[in-house]
Amino acid sequence: MRRVTNRLRPLFLSGLLLALPMAALPKNVKPDPNGLPPQDVKDLHYGDVLFYFYQDNYFDSITRLLAARQLDRLPHTRGEAELLLGGLYLSLGEHVEAGRIFEALLKQNTSEAVRNKAWFYLGKVWYQRGYLEESERALRQVSDKIEPRISAERYMLLAQLMMRQGRYDDAIVALGNWHGAPDWTAYAQFNLGVALVRRDRLAEAIPYLDRVGRIDTRSEELLSLKDKANLALGFALLQAQRAAEAKPILQRVRLEGPYSSKALLGVGWADAGVGEFKRALVPWLTLRKRNLLDSAVQESFLTVPYAYSQLSATGQAAEYYNSAIESFDAEMKRIDESIEQIRSGHLLDRLLNDDKKSALTWYWQLSSLPNAPESRYLYQLLASNEFQEGLKNYRELNFMSRNLDDWREDVSAYDDMLDTRQEAYRQRVPKADAVMAATNLDGMTQQRVDFESRINEIEKSNDVAALGTPEEQRTWGRLKQIEEYLAAHADDPDLAEMREKHRLMKGVLYWRLSSSFRARLWNERRSVKELESELKETQKRAVLVKQARAGVPTNTGAYVSRIAALRARMDELQQHLADVSEQQNRFLQTLAVRELEGQKQRISTYQIQARYELAAIYDRAANDKPKVKP
Repeated sequence: MRRVTNRLRPLFLSGLLLALPMAALPKNVKPDPNGLPPQDVKDLHYGDVLFYFYQDNYFDSITRLLAARQLDRLPHTRGEAELLLGGLYLSLGEHVEAGRIFEALLKQNTSEAVRNKAWFYLGKVWYQRGYLEESERALRQVSDKIEPRISAERYMLLAQLMMRQGRYDDAIVALGNWHGAPDWTAYAQFNLGVALVRRDRLAEAIPYLDRVGRIDTRSEELLSLKDKANLALGFALLQAQRAAEAKPILQRVRLEGPYSSKALLGVGWADAGVGEFKRALVPWLTLRKRNLLDSAVQESFLTVPYAYSQLSATGQAAEYYNSAIESFDAEMKRIDESIEQIRSGHLLDRLLNDDKKSALTWYWQLSSLPNAPESRYLYQLLASNEFQEGLKNYRELNFMSRNLDDWREDVSAYDDMLDTRQEAYRQRVPKADAVMAATNLDGMTQQRVDFESRINEIEKSNDVAALGTPEEQRTWGRLKQIEEYLAAHADDPDLAEMREKHRLMKGVLYWRLSSSFRARLWNERRSVKELESELKETQKRAVLVKQARAGVPTNTGAYVSRIAALRARMDELQQHLADVSEQQNRFLQTLAVRELEGQKQRISTYQIQARYELAAIYDRAANDKPKVKP
């Protein structure tokens, strides 16, 4: 029963949304009462991670989240970031790393609802990956206080993993106490019936399988389950030598369904089991016209001549055996050619040739097969979980390899940046040196000290003319010269009028200079302080220029070393990915070849049986010929 694995969807991400900051959710989404309380996104880098997360770009989300965590840029959202990281790892099938994160987080103080969902989805992914013990341990961490849908699926998973481990008695006990939704109940009854059959308790299994085989539904999924239940019950009755009871049950299987071929084969055996070989030919001849790749069709190539043989139609039996041998020969040659094609190493590239490869999601599956000779034999293999998971891993390895190639191209941009920086350094150093050589900072500092001393002297001597404008100072100087002239001719009566004018003009100018002296003195002191501040800034920049001149080559060299180290690390990772991809390629090739070898072995067995039966017919025919008298 594969319903749980087929129904696996990234539902855990919707459950994970309960643990994310609610401020990042759309406004029309109501907070879940069973989730974590609403929180604001306080870390800018965490918001960047969420931006890619809500676009389903999980790989970029992981990359940014790991970078932010390494740089310690998530001080307010460490817990939420770890839970998101676990969910992202889980979304890509990295169940081991996700399990480690969840187990560490779920030991902390989180709500029971969030804890239950985390364990449940972790158990689902482990189940799909085939880690049954880990899956059971995770599923048993889930308490019964969980919504009915998840609870039903959880019990179904537990029962299925028990059956996969051959623990049929445990599965019978678990399914015997089943309570759940009607569709899940049908699957539970089917699994219970199968488990009872495996324990040779057919009488107990019949009611469960018969009930599922009679359900009234239009759901394609449940119709397929219905066919499967009828097929399982019909063959169980055939094995118990109850052919008459098996036929009507097998006839309930749809002729257009995926199990119709096996049902036709079983109906024929049911007729043969009661001696109705002519009736048995009807389904077997119908089946014989179908695709020879089906194991039921292959068996019909033997059952048809067998029925003719039982009806004493020896000639028709021999003809059909010969036709079967020829068909088997041709099919085995095609299988050998397909095996050679697979061993050439191009199988996976052809399978993924049409894949968009735009994003990584753990629920990705191959949807179509390439037009290649080996494709016709791989449908059954591709339906297996083991091959799909292996193909998904190979696809993810290729995705990561392409990302490394892209990152390597991005790193080359840093080389250009460093070259540009070095060129700019070479161009600017001569100019900076010329400016530094032409600038006498010590002299400027001394001049500032002299200015301050001069202002102090002016203030102390109350030299109001010293702070006058150039025009005022020229006027004051001329008045001084006139004053000296008048003093030298103190006895000249003709200069009396000039002395009066001089006294008036000097008084007016002095009054003007004196009234603005304090304001001008304050402005001068402010200018000196500004000059002092600018000198300090200039000195600081001069130091920085000297440090940059000495440090830029060193820093550039460090950046070059870091880039070289990154490039070497990417080369190492690329080589590691190539090695792992090659191993995965060989593993999947081995699975494919093993599948084809199994088909070839089965056909070979049928072919041997056909040859043996044909030889037996010829032998009986030779023995039945009348002896010629001498």
